[in-house]
This record gives sequence, C-alpha cells and structure tokens, in this order.
Amino acid sequence: MAVYTDVNEGELGAFLKAYPVGELLSYKGIAEGTENSNFLLHATSGSYILTLYEKRVDKADLPFFLGLMGHLARKGISCPLPVTAHDGTVIGQLAGRPAVIITFLEGLSLRRPTAAHCGEVGKALAELHLAGRDFAMRRPNALAIDGWRKLWDASRDRADEVEPGLAAEVDADFADFERNWPNDLPQGIIHADLFPDNVFFLGEKLSGLIDFYFACDDLYAYDVATCLNAWCFEKDFSFNLTKGTALLAGYQSVRPLSGDEKAALPMLARGSALRFMLTRLYDWLTIPNGGLVMKRDPTEYIRRMRFHRAIRSPSEYGLL
Repeated sequence: MAVYTDVNEGELGAFLKAYPVGELLSYKGIAEGTENSNFLLHATSGSYILTLYEKRVDKADLPFFLGLMGHLARKGISCPLPVTAHDGTVIGQLAGRPAVIITFLEGLSLRRPTAAHCGEVGKALAELHLAGRDFAMRRPNALAIDGWRKLWDASRDRADEVEPGLAAEVDADFADFERNWPNDLPQGIIHADLFPDNVFFLGEKLSGLIDFYFACDDLYAYDVATCLNAWCFEKDFSFNLTKGTALLAGYQSVRPLSGDEKAALPMLARGSALRFMLTRLYDWLTIPNGGLVMKRDPTEYIRRMRFHRAIRSPSEYGLL
C-alpha cells in the first residue's frame, strides 16, 4: 500500500455519501507498498480501506479482482469485501482515480513470522487455490515472462548502477526462462503477491488475506514459489529451511503438489525472485524519493535469484 494521490477531507466526505458507511470521522494514508493509494477510513459505521487505483492496475481488471474477493469469501476464505454504493455500483471515482471502499479485516501483518505462521500461510494458499477453481472470470498474468521483459527493457540500461554485472546476469536468466519455463503444470486462480503485509494474523491464527490486485490465472506452483521467497528468507538473505518445510507441509496438507510441480520449484522460485526484483528495480530507478511512497530495495531479490540458481534439488526447500 502507498499514497500517490492525496485526498482532501471535503472531497472524501462527498464521495462517502454515495456509500452506506455513515459520516467520515477520520482518515489517514497508509505508507506501505508501491502500487495504489490507500487510506484507512474511520466512519460512524466502522473502519474501512479506501483504495485509489493507479500505476499497474487497469480499471478494466477491477471487476475481476472485486468479483474474486466475493467468490472467495463465499467459499470460506477470509478476505475483504467491496462495499456497494447506494446505486448498486462498486467502483467510484475520487481525485481523478477509480476508487473502491472495502471492508476492514482485524489482525496484524507480521514482521517476523515463525515456522508456525508459515505453515498457516501454506495451508491458506492451497485453500485459496481450491476455492478459486470454479470462479467464472479469467485474467492472464500481466507479470509473467512477457511482462518481466517489458520491465527489464525499461530498466536494463541502468541496472549496473544498482549492482555491477546485473544486466548480463538477468539477460542469462531470461534466456533460460524463455527456453525452459514449465508452462504445462496445473494452473488456475493464484494470488501472486501473498507477502507478509498481505496476510493478517491474530496470534498464531491466520485471520485474513488481502490485496488481490495481482491475482490472475497462472501455475499454482508458481504461487507456492512466490511464498517461499516472501516468507522463508531471513534478514541476512539466508533461506530458513524450517520455515520452508512448514510452508510446504501446510500447503500439501490441503493440496499435494505433483512430482512435476516439485521438480519445477527451483526454476519457478528463481523466476518469482526475478519478477519481484524487476518491479523493485523499475520503481527504484523511476519513483522520486520522499512523500508517502515506500520504495523497496531490489538487491534483496538479487540475492534470492542467486540462491535459487544454486539449488540442485527441491528437497533443499524443505519438501519431504
């Protein structure tokens, strides 16, 4: 989450009159993440999140994202729901941006997840995959290999400013992925961005999943690989095998991975690390410093790419 577009109290109060949320009591920007402008709203009926969509979110994709939240909630997945306006619409307009109010989930995102938390995340991810199987809408992954290539083309000339030799290293990865990416694995609806700031806990219990704005159709095992990247590395860039074992066991307790999915994990995890390195690299080079936008250092994911490149067996991730 982040704030690119500021909103004044008068225009926000007028906007809220179209929704059954009551009067505005207070609001504040949420200065995390790099995709949309987000605000925590307190109204007389309760607390909500207001999201203004910008950058990589196409307004034409919003019915998919919002419809998916409703579908998953009906299937028992704890996730926020869009608030319907008095006229029956969901998507409004505020400060020149498409805007949606969604319900507020109780819980905390974790800065230092334990192996037990990782096990809960693995289980929730598998439940999400199963719950999304009969969702009627489809959306290709805009940040699959072709999308990575666009980001790389826009960043490559300055990549060595971040780390010498990075351009040649990433060029070699692209050549490998474009030849060998395992496109024939089981696929369906994935979250594609299930990082710790998108998962809420109450104690050891997972209380909800948020931020479905990268959700799409892609390989289930790619979503698992993204969670390995997001949850199982420590601050010193080392991979925590105990956390990896717990996350994978949690996932497989609900949806066992096939042999081909297990074999593909090293490549999928390296591709996922490249994808997040590239979005961070692009933002690092193009977003001005300051304000309420948090830029994330791409070098963290350069280290993950190198770790996955050295993996020789999926058992090194904790697969039993």
